[in-house]
Amino acid sequence: MSYEPRVVDGELRKRLLAMGAIVIEGPKACGKTETARRIAKSEVLLDVDLNAQQMMAVDPSLVLEGEAPRLIDEWQVEPSIWNHVRRMVDKRHQPGQFILTGSAVPSDDATRHTGAGRFTRLRMRPMTLFETGHTNGAISLKAVFDGEIPRSADPGLSVKDLAERVTMGGWPALQSYTLSAATLAVRDYIEEIRRVDVGRVANTRRDPSKVGRLLRALARNTATYASVATLAADTGGAEGPIDIHTAHDYIDALERLMIIENQPAWSPHLRSKSALRKAAKRHFIDPSIAVAALGARSDQLLNDLNLFGFLFESLVVRDLRVYTQDLDARVLQYRDNTGLEVDAIIETADGKWGAFEIKLGQGLIETAAENLKRFVNRVDTHKSGQPVILAVVVGSGYGYVRDDGIAVIPIGALKP
Repeated sequence: MSYEPRVVDGELRKRLLAMGAIVIEGPKACGKTETARRIAKSEVLLDVDLNAQQMMAVDPSLVLEGEAPRLIDEWQVEPSIWNHVRRMVDKRHQPGQFILTGSAVPSDDATRHTGAGRFTRLRMRPMTLFETGHTNGAISLKAVFDGEIPRSADPGLSVKDLAERVTMGGWPALQSYTLSAATLAVRDYIEEIRRVDVGRVANTRRDPSKVGRLLRALARNTATYASVATLAADTGGAEGPIDIHTAHDYIDALERLMIIENQPAWSPHLRSKSALRKAAKRHFIDPSIAVAALGARSDQLLNDLNLFGFLFESLVVRDLRVYTQDLDARVLQYRDNTGLEVDAIIETADGKWGAFEIKLGQGLIETAAENLKRFVNRVDTHKSGQPVILAVVVGSGYGYVRDDGIAVIPIGALKP
């Protein structure tokens, strides 16, 4: 299978010029190792190389020997290697020495507290529609934030196409699969998570059946503000809620596996007396996990447009997160005590921001545009600044700017 270029490729090259070691973090099967191999000159695979694991107990410096940049894959298998890498970076005094990849966050943070000034972290996610070749790339998010007016022809993605992309997900190895084969593969992926991975990162046995029910509860609450108490009740079912501490433990394990990546709240200055809500919105790293957890197929999503709408929102948030990395920006969301919500707020490190409503169907554009106008009237733009863009991201149709200044952006036209 040929390597498809990733948005993070350029970011990885830039960071290798600035820091001694790069840590690429992301869920398993999102393509970390292959991306690192494109630039690494030598490698050691700690999860499968038993000799390297044994050498860690004898002379860890030998594991680090090799032409730079040296890839250390699944470094969390031997967390002690972190400090050895740090020391080698200090000794060599040169950037671009090591690339560490990991699909889980080690539980013992004490092994990693000395990374400042030596390590930089790069988050990697499953492939976006742009990376899988399902966008025409007519609208650049970076260009929009630089003041370019978004416009594009209809990229031609149908609702059926989007249902298939949500179901297949952005997993690199599955892009050449048939839809039915990819659907089964993602189900196998979460089966491994519930049976093995959650217990492995927690260093204790976890009940696979409860983990599976929690995954389904999270899937039913994708792109919502469901509380842990709500998830615990949904997980327990007819038997009553599972213990809330157990629910927290399971969620923590899924976060450490980078299967969950919630969307934090934005805190602008407001000119009204509305009170901000700080709860994060819940998302899987890829919407295909939610589809698999529910045991659904792409054709079934077409019969449940309410669920499909939430999954589409999760897909768009996934893509925005990847596209904004080069902007040095975060993807946030807004909700206040009056019930006013905005699906995505992109805020850059230098203070620029834009607000995006995400709607699957064209028929919801008008409602979404009015919501954005109500929202911006509540923001104190003297303190928070004027928005760079207010836009509705939709599943299909043309890209243009309405007479009221609200942009309409089809997801199939968007690129970094």
